[in-house]
Amino acid sequence: MHRVVVTGLGCVTPVGNDVESTWQNMIDGVCGIDYIKSFDTSDSKAKVAGELKNFDPLKYIEKRELRKTDLYVQYAIAAAQQAVDDSEIIGNISQERFGVYVGSGIGGMSTFYNNSVNYYTGGSRKVSPYFIPMMISNIAAGQIAIRFKAKGVCLPVVTACSTGTHEIGEAYLAIKHGMADAIIAGGSEATINPLTVAGFANCKALSLSEDPNRASIPFDKNRNGFVLGEGAGMLVLEEYEHAKNRGAKIYAEVVGYGNTCDAYHVTQPDPDSEGSARAFKLAFEDANLQQDEKLYINAHGTSTPLNDKGETKAIKIALGQKAYDTLISSTKSMTGHMLGATGGVEAMVAVLALKNGIIPPTIHLEEPDELCDLNYVPNKSIKADIDVSASSTLGFGGHNAVIVFRKVV
Repeated sequence: MHRVVVTGLGCVTPVGNDVESTWQNMIDGVCGIDYIKSFDTSDSKAKVAGELKNFDPLKYIEKRELRKTDLYVQYAIAAAQQAVDDSEIIGNISQERFGVYVGSGIGGMSTFYNNSVNYYTGGSRKVSPYFIPMMISNIAAGQIAIRFKAKGVCLPVVTACSTGTHEIGEAYLAIKHGMADAIIAGGSEATINPLTVAGFANCKALSLSEDPNRASIPFDKNRNGFVLGEGAGMLVLEEYEHAKNRGAKIYAEVVGYGNTCDAYHVTQPDPDSEGSARAFKLAFEDANLQQDEKLYINAHGTSTPLNDKGETKAIKIALGQKAYDTLISSTKSMTGHMLGATGGVEAMVAVLALKNGIIPPTIHLEEPDELCDLNYVPNKSIKADIDVSASSTLGFGGHNAVIVFRKVV
């Protein structure tokens, strides 16, 4: 079996358009949630979201290509380009041994929405000839593979909110078993439009708070739904000896992965938390987590009534008494829920927390729920020399994914 390490990071998020600004704003507790600017919300139940600010796609994509490219693909390309540049892997890997594992929970929803409106108002001639290749959920992986001539394994996973974590976990397994030397892995999402917001709001998933500072409040007693976010997060995973031989910068080692399904309900988590607890257990067993190792978990922490208490229960089942010594935070308090992108961004945060010895906070946590009684690092980041970090995501359909990192020794 091969060891797998992280050698590149990239992201665009509601709190920054690159890794440096995103990380700094997260440890400073900056809230990226604000009133929706991209469309008129007078008819919308939900008024706030985690939108990107001042994102310039022309830094990454030629102007003539923009009209052929959905926003979620633009985000994915931006984050992938950052991660590849950070890794300095181009020119140091065989194209046939370079892979892309990038997915999206929903895909080109804005393209779908805009072309549906065009068809309704103007008929079939108003539908873009690029409609299908812009919309489909695999096209970000395809575009990234074309961009970097990555001719190896390519797997666009679609598991709703767990997409990004599953991509990283499956990429880890592929490299571990010798199928590739390096893989760009992560997720992207761009779904802040009238139709998607209405859909989530009408199924009672979104917070309807009109106060940006009291909308995404994971583990708080007054939480009432998640806030829709957007963005992308990418990691370059690489076989350890390959990275070492080329003198690559190594952030952390990927050491554990858990993948389970609740098989319980389309949108609700299993109240017993058995499936999510088993994902944590599998990941920690794979990582050979020791009782004396200091652990940080970037929790799924969506700010929904069921998720936060269920995830807390799962962590307790998986870790026992060690759960009370574990540092946990939800950076969705700052970004909102980026759906398929969230796993990529939050895995990046887990890696940086491990590398830098700083734990980002769960902001706006004012009145903890009695059933959420672990250490969620409320409101201010803390310094902590942790040994292991993890990121968890729990998606519609009952998909559970956990990825674990350790310092390279």
